[in-house]
Amino acid sequence: MADTFKKKLLGWLPYALGVLLVVQFAGLGVWQIERGMGKLAQRREFAEEKGFAAWSDGMPVRSFQKLEVTGRLDTEHQILLENIIIEDRLGYYVLTPLVVSDGAPVLLVNRGWIERTAAGFDPASIAAEPGRVTLHGRAGSLPRAGYRMGDAFKPGEAWPQTAVYPTLDEVSAALGRDVQPFVLLLDPDDPHGFFRYWEPAEMGPGRHFAYALQWFAMGAVLTFLLVRNFRKRGLT
Repeated sequence: MADTFKKKLLGWLPYALGVLLVVQFAGLGVWQIERGMGKLAQRREFAEEKGFAAWSDGMPVRSFQKLEVTGRLDTEHQILLENIIIEDRLGYYVLTPLVVSDGAPVLLVNRGWIERTAAGFDPASIAAEPGRVTLHGRAGSLPRAGYRMGDAFKPGEAWPQTAVYPTLDEVSAALGRDVQPFVLLLDPDDPHGFFRYWEPAEMGPGRHFAYALQWFAMGAVLTFLLVRNFRKRGLT
């Protein structure tokens, strides 16, 4: 009797595992759809944002909000974000602190992309005009990598320093002062930067929907195989 029960239990085990996988595939498909819908909403917000709001320290901002900020660019402590590829060319994003007022956290300004060349880097190429300036851009964030090996900054490096996908906390530690919780992505029409073409996300919503279709297809195929095998074996 015990052997019969054990045999039936083992016979049902592959089906239980198969159903569990189908549920997981469906959940992953729904998750990808949700991410795709989120990306669509981001792109809609990006496209519909009109006008530049005057920003001051402590003012809350939303993603991709267009902002007008005034301060002094600290060109003595600039950061070159490495491993940024634009149109199959390797280069840097130029990150420049903007001092908005004494005692306030600095606002990091992504001034755009410059190409890395074999001739080496000339710090004079990222100089900015002295004094207070008014900049326009969008509220954004630092670029992120799925995985990073080692430290973001090289210890003991002179300014401008290079960094590999740093966090805001790591940038703050390198600068020795607090930073604002967002990055200003300098507007393409602003004269104080370099090559700029900002988008809400690196991976568009279409990719997420394609992944969702793959997960649903895998679940459907597995369901078909489970049902066919169940009918063939005639388990009850």
